[in-house]
Amino acid sequence: MTKILIRGAKVLGGEPQDVLIDGETIAEVTPSDIALPGGGGLSAEGAQVVEADGKILLPGLVDLHTHLREPGREDSETVLTGTRAAASGGFTAVFAMANTFPVADTAGVVEQVWRLGKESGYCDVQPIGAVTVGLEGKKLAELGAMHESAAGVRVFSDDGKCVDDAVIMRRALEYVKAFDGVVAQHAQEPRLTEGAQMNEGIVSAELGLGGWPAVAEESIIARDVLLAEHVGSRVHICHLSTAGSVEIVRWAKSRGIDVTAEVTPHHLLLTDELVRSYNPVYKVNPPLRTERDVMALREALADGTIDIVATDHAPHPHEDKDCEWGAAAMGMVGLETALSVVQHTMVETGLLDWAQVAERMSFRPAAIGRLAGHGRPIAAGEPANLTLLDSAYRGVVDPAGFASRSRNTPYEGRELPGRVTHTFLRGRATVVDGKLA
Repeated sequence: MTKILIRGAKVLGGEPQDVLIDGETIAEVTPSDIALPGGGGLSAEGAQVVEADGKILLPGLVDLHTHLREPGREDSETVLTGTRAAASGGFTAVFAMANTFPVADTAGVVEQVWRLGKESGYCDVQPIGAVTVGLEGKKLAELGAMHESAAGVRVFSDDGKCVDDAVIMRRALEYVKAFDGVVAQHAQEPRLTEGAQMNEGIVSAELGLGGWPAVAEESIIARDVLLAEHVGSRVHICHLSTAGSVEIVRWAKSRGIDVTAEVTPHHLLLTDELVRSYNPVYKVNPPLRTERDVMALREALADGTIDIVATDHAPHPHEDKDCEWGAAAMGMVGLETALSVVQHTMVETGLLDWAQVAERMSFRPAAIGRLAGHGRPIAAGEPANLTLLDSAYRGVVDPAGFASRSRNTPYEGRELPGRVTHTFLRGRATVVDGKLA
């Protein structure tokens, strides 16, 4: 088994340490001789050496919300290209959403996605099962069978669509209790968002585009946290995007309701003012909101009201975005830029330190998804799922260099900090010196 010595890395942003990987696990973590002028550090004998030079060492990132598109939309992404993008962004595990073709609403489809992930080798892929058959919101999917399958599904979501029927949502919450599962809700009241093209507000009024009101999200979240309390089950809120949603989740947590919530990197940085360009790269669901919402989301992520960052990586082929706004698909790629956006919006603003970034991008998403072997401390005996980040790096985003099959990034041409130089999946390097291994 290969030994790898990561020398002089700032573990969770702390003092430089040496980390020895032996096979699939971390063998030893010791203060580095960089930190101890008189000596110290681990011997490199028999080990490949990675000179970290004070880079940030984090546990491998975990994304609870990724669209890999396979099966059915391999023109947008495949499990292989999506996991290559994930590794490039520092992720060692992703949860793959169910809105594929066919929909991942049976044991057979989730097992197919799970096996494709095993074959790709760039990161672990944990399928998410659909809540309802065909994402149609009318009949519960085979939740138990998906859980009992080889994929061991614990997270269920109709993401892309809302489970808007309160009875169906209640039944799903009751069902998943049997195996400690969680329902991840795309909070969007469909009747309030018919024909919606962007956030409802001043900009939508000026542009004459159909508005997606904040209350369409907030009303579903309010209903679902009350249902979760009534049933005594776990509910997770996908891509929370408004200041009002933050207040509802904060209230629910104060009552002891078992609710968790995620925010995307793009909702931490971008606002609906960008839609004035009519560039469809900014078209996303839920839509980009106001500056007030962005600031509320950052504060909520900092104080723990929002539990995690999830990318909602939504790849689309060129023709689905290079068209007029009204005809364009909704969504943005995000795996390869997520950590940079979080550094820019949360770390460099002083809202989070690197240990807290690890909590929100590794420890907590793995815990919510009940994913063993990920989101673990950087300590002897733990799985060697690690990400090394050059936080001093500054660079302009160029999608031509993406590993993803799609290029629909809202950050093209924008300078962002940080670059993942190495990613390790159970001790095997998937990214070396910023390039896929």
